[in-house]
Amino acid sequence: MTKTLRAIAAGGAAAALVGIAIGVSAFRASSSRPADALAVREGGGWVTWWHRDAAPARWENETPLADRVSWRAGGSGVEWGDLQLRGASEAWRTRLVLVRVDPSLVDLSLDPAFTRRRDWTVGDAGGDAVLAFDAGQFRASLPWGWVVTGGREVLAPQYAPLAAAVVVDPDGRVRIVSPGRVAAERRRGTAREAFQSYPMLLDDGRVPAPLTQAGLGVDLGHRDSRLAIGTLLDGRVIIALTRFDALGQKLGRIPFGLTTPEMAAVMGALGCRRALMLDGGISGQLLVRDSVGAARVWPGIRSVPLGLVARSRR
Repeated sequence: MTKTLRAIAAGGAAAALVGIAIGVSAFRASSSRPADALAVREGGGWVTWWHRDAAPARWENETPLADRVSWRAGGSGVEWGDLQLRGASEAWRTRLVLVRVDPSLVDLSLDPAFTRRRDWTVGDAGGDAVLAFDAGQFRASLPWGWVVTGGREVLAPQYAPLAAAVVVDPDGRVRIVSPGRVAAERRRGTAREAFQSYPMLLDDGRVPAPLTQAGLGVDLGHRDSRLAIGTLLDGRVIIALTRFDALGQKLGRIPFGLTTPEMAAVMGALGCRRALMLDGGISGQLLVRDSVGAARVWPGIRSVPLGLVARSRR
């Protein structure tokens, strides 16, 4: 166990996480709660804001996390903050890292490293990036589904019931397009940047049925570290990354965390109307620059074929 922990702390490899998972199995069992719930740290205590057995089917006016974030200035158009969450099992200590972006003040562009037969990490984003994270879901060395960059289609869309698309319009506006509308969006031919991912977490505030009912294609109990993107009513964009928060920052990449329904609740509680899961687990990674230009980095363990980068408009 000690050797495995050292491997992770030093940068590690995905295989080392297996040792962590086995070594903490007893801890996970002792930390379980009879019913899943989520609480947020407030002062010296915890405030429970979501229960699985009473989860809202639609998020409208209640935003129990939005006002609890202390936003810090990043690069132009970017703010960042974090919250501590407490859930069941290995999610008993979860750090929620948040970035809020005004698309009118940044240029968002994809970096399709796979077209150059390369992999990508946030370290490849460049010194002028104010924000970078991995985009979409991946199949072997390729992104899954639609990819448009610079107005040029690189990969065609694919269809799956919960596979939505993130579209950056020519004016910079960001939209999350519902699965049934992706084909029509492609026919419009106006996307400057676009990529697909799954599952959709919120559709006009509604939690999709497969995230509320077992047996509809989504594993409702699986826990993992998560990465998601959402849009607010005012057009701003939220990026949310979770990290295991019980063993220090270097071990935060251990893929323990929230379920998919819990991540939908997080995005709804932040005020998102539409939200989409991105590839988390050992792939999830995020870079944001603070107000003095220093990079705050939450690296992944695995490199990916596609990243999304924001740069301040000059």
